[in-house]
Amino acid sequence: MIEDEAEGKKRRRRRRRRRRDDPDRAGFAALLPQLLTTGNLAAGFFAIIKASGGDVLSASYAIFIAAVFDILDGRAARMTGNVSRFGAEYDSIADTVSFGVAPAVLAFYAGSFAGLGWAGWVMAFVYTACASLRLARFNVQSGRFLGRFDGLPTPAGAGMVVSSVWFKNFLVGPEVGLGLPALLPALGVMFLGLLMVSPIPYHSFKNLRLGRGYPATVIPVIVSILLILEPGLNFFLVGVIYVLSGPAGMLWRWRTGRELLSVEEAERSGAEGDEQRGTGPNVTSLSDHVQAGEPRGGETRR
Repeated sequence: MIEDEAEGKKRRRRRRRRRRDDPDRAGFAALLPQLLTTGNLAAGFFAIIKASGGDVLSASYAIFIAAVFDILDGRAARMTGNVSRFGAEYDSIADTVSFGVAPAVLAFYAGSFAGLGWAGWVMAFVYTACASLRLARFNVQSGRFLGRFDGLPTPAGAGMVVSSVWFKNFLVGPEVGLGLPALLPALGVMFLGLLMVSPIPYHSFKNLRLGRGYPATVIPVIVSILLILEPGLNFFLVGVIYVLSGPAGMLWRWRTGRELLSVEEAERSGAEGDEQRGTGPNVTSLSDHVQAGEPRGGETRR
């Protein structure tokens, strides 16, 4: 019996070794994240085409699909061990199109910004410019606080634009307008752009832990069901809550005198704990990742 188990373990090790040494398998694993990022870029481009033609609902769906691809490409890169600086840069370019240009074009046509004249396209462009600056800042500068983004993440800003289109259709349908002046949605879009380049901390949810067992399985399922039941309403409410959570949290901390844990303090405390245990520091600084040509992870996810 013992010999059979040992032989079985050897066979499994040989199979794993053959899979690692298979050039075709390795090539596809390296290509998969780039294909998903290309899907993100294609969905963003499709959204621009549809929004320019007046089909704002299809454009909003395309941006949502781009967000799904944006989540999957980072996960695929980490699961296959193909995290690279090239992937991070390509992902950032795709995000600029899908979450910087496409939402602004969608808002321009869905909100009838053309009635504002040159001010309409300028206010829409402010969103695009701020989203581009937000992504560029994220590529070279880490967030100041642990578990927080500096400024509103670009996918969240795009999601707010998309959910606003869905919310309008939930209220009156796709063929009827709300009768709002074009200046109101234009100011809202510009406000989202300014939040992206602001220093306001937003929760990244990277360190969110639901634990194990029954609650960890049930809670995500319940949340997903609630969102799917009435996406036009629920996604909009979630978006509004997240957008306002940044300024509200900053105001609450200012009133109570509480402060967030900075990245430097977390790294310093982690290094001190390692020295006390005799294991040495295990926290690599963000500058070390950049110098080594490795992406920092986070909003672009690889």
